[in-house]
Amino acid sequence: MFAPLLYHPVFAPLAVAILGAIFGSFSAALVARWHEDRSVLAGRSQCDSCGVTLKPRHLVPVLSFIMLRGKCAMCGKPISRDTLWIELIAAAIGAMALAVHPGFSGLAIAIFGWLLLPLAWLDWRHFWLPHPLTAALATGALVAAFAGLPPTPIDRAIGCVAGFAMLWLVAAAFKRLRGHDGLGGGDPLMFGAIGLWLGWQALPMVLLLASGLGLLAALIMQARGRAISSATRFPLGTLLAIAAWPVALLYPLA
Repeated sequence: MFAPLLYHPVFAPLAVAILGAIFGSFSAALVARWHEDRSVLAGRSQCDSCGVTLKPRHLVPVLSFIMLRGKCAMCGKPISRDTLWIELIAAAIGAMALAVHPGFSGLAIAIFGWLLLPLAWLDWRHFWLPHPLTAALATGALVAAFAGLPPTPIDRAIGCVAGFAMLWLVAAAFKRLRGHDGLGGGDPLMFGAIGLWLGWQALPMVLLLASGLGLLAALIMQARGRAISSATRFPLGTLLAIAAWPVALLYPLA
């Protein structure tokens, strides 16, 4: 009964967009709390400013933020705009995935994007790629492989090893030449998980797009007067995520 609905040209994108907004709400809470060592699973949702327990009507993704004008209903303090953006992006990921690829392939592409989203945001905000989230990304790829979705298991396995090895070797070479770390330890693991999703054939395109995005970011920073040096930090995990999802949308999982 559920499977035919995934192929509906209107219902499927709309339903998965709503599901994405719900997942985005959870991701936004995770992003806001995890780096402060606060649980996102224990207890009921609370305002980050005043600590008051929020009511169900305050927790409707996107709509609650708009109705409350971006402020807590209890204390009036601003709610982080990250919450709204994450919910909107997660909804857009779901809608686009099912609009371009109706069916289970589209659902898999949506899940891939939803798993990338908190990793991308945490790396952008805090230069941090938590291993449990990377493990969840890899687990999602294994589930997709078990479900028989392309690419083939061997292509996924090679992609996992190649993705990790490429960035690990780059990091090792940089440290040997410069004497300090140039990549975080989570970047090779994340690229390996991306390879497990997309297969080895997609990795060069992902790396090329991520590098291009990094170069564009550097040019924008320079245009704004910020000096760029070998010590300048870039959130590679964020760049990889932004590059990997469009590649998944246009090629490997369909």
